[in-house]
Amino acid sequence: MIHPIPSGTRDVLPDEMRELRAILAAAHGVFDAAGYGEVSTPALEYEDTLAIGGVGGALPAYRLFDEQGAVLTLRSDMTVPIARLVATRFATAEPPLRLCYVAHAYRGVRPQRGQSREFLQAGIELIGAPAPEGTAEALTVLCDTLDAVGLKRYRIGLGDVALYQQLLDASGIEGEPRARILNELVTRDFVGLEREIDELRLDDAAAIERLKRIPQLRGGPEVLARLDGAGHAAAEGLRSVHALLEPRVAERVIFDLGLVRKLDYYSGAIFEVYDPTLGVTLGGGGRYDDLLGRFGRPLPAVGWALTVERLHIALAGESSPGGSDSLGRTRPEARSSDGRERTSGPGVRSSGEEARA
Repeated sequence: MIHPIPSGTRDVLPDEMRELRAILAAAHGVFDAAGYGEVSTPALEYEDTLAIGGVGGALPAYRLFDEQGAVLTLRSDMTVPIARLVATRFATAEPPLRLCYVAHAYRGVRPQRGQSREFLQAGIELIGAPAPEGTAEALTVLCDTLDAVGLKRYRIGLGDVALYQQLLDASGIEGEPRARILNELVTRDFVGLEREIDELRLDDAAAIERLKRIPQLRGGPEVLARLDGAGHAAAEGLRSVHALLEPRVAERVIFDLGLVRKLDYYSGAIFEVYDPTLGVTLGGGGRYDDLLGRFGRPLPAVGWALTVERLHIALAGESSPGGSDSLGRTRPEARSSDGRERTSGPGVRSSGEEARA
């Protein structure tokens, strides 16, 4: 007799569990060596707390009521809970604070899109370290973690959330049109972006050209030279970060000037992790210099999270046929641990919503 589990969830059997533990052990080794202390927060938070952090309605969530009628929410990411923790449990601690975590997060999803309702994240939060030095440290720890688990072909897309906002400000684009344009960037729909810009019927042809061209620029440091005017300040910030990176880290970075994140707490440099074996991001993060202030302890901050299951799939995809990878595994099978065909992995594109938004 088959007893189904909710769509978007999965069982993990012993072989895969051992591999996931090996990934997490390697990540913990990097976190410990870099001086990051592990924390844990409740899976349930008050909805009002998440609303302070700006994620109350930004991400689909599961809600329930406690015995007093207060609304509780299953956490959809770890950044806001850790911001709350720092403001309350480390209210007088001297910064910088280096914190790490391994935790499940939960998102409401549309089952027909093959998204995960529950997913495991591993990440860090560096509190009290301003840009560019703090950003460079976070990127270095990210590369060290990916190297330690054995991923070989990854790249990191680096952008700045303020860049396109500055372009919109310069063109006087506000309100609903601005929100629609930013949504097209979040979904990477450049056709939709051009449509939204054309519908504004702006008189400034040069501004129209910049709004369409700049978010499609990707590459090395040379792409920053193609920014001027409204985007110059953001470009200088990215140059400053890049200048602090060791060569082994800098060579992994691709500047992506159209990179935008869904959550509004991001305030500066943002980044995503890509691997050619997987059609979605493995994780991401960025600066959130204003978030801690919402909880009463204004400190600059930066962090990132990796979706562990996606990292596992990417490692399997990099395994050579008949050989073994850094976890000692043989060639990955075409089926997952529950016996069903894989719905994500090499050659299969799935949603990116369970990565840090």
